[in-house]
Amino acid sequence: MLHIVNKSPYEKNALDSCLRVAQSGSTVILIEDGVYAAARGGSAAEKLQKVATKLKLYALGPDVEARGMKERVIDGVILVDYAGFVDLVTSHSTNQSWL
Repeated sequence: MLHIVNKSPYEKNALDSCLRVAQSGSTVILIEDGVYAAARGGSAAEKLQKVATKLKLYALGPDVEARGMKERVIDGVILVDYAGFVDLVTSHSTNQSWL
């Protein structure tokens, strides 16, 4: 399953809800303000690092760059462009958007 998180982990609980139910082998992509979760030094980044061995983690590169975070993304989070995002959506039979 592909889990799509677009809300800041510091304003909404979408990331926490996602990580609570995501099963091993699932994929999580952070988009829009959801990319703040991947910023080095934050409490959300610690949560992502704890699940990095069981989940595949991605962030939408243009959203990371738009927020000035390109150099602050934690290890284990792969940046993808829009085409990569589309590839993730189409390669997973189910997608869950966390609002």
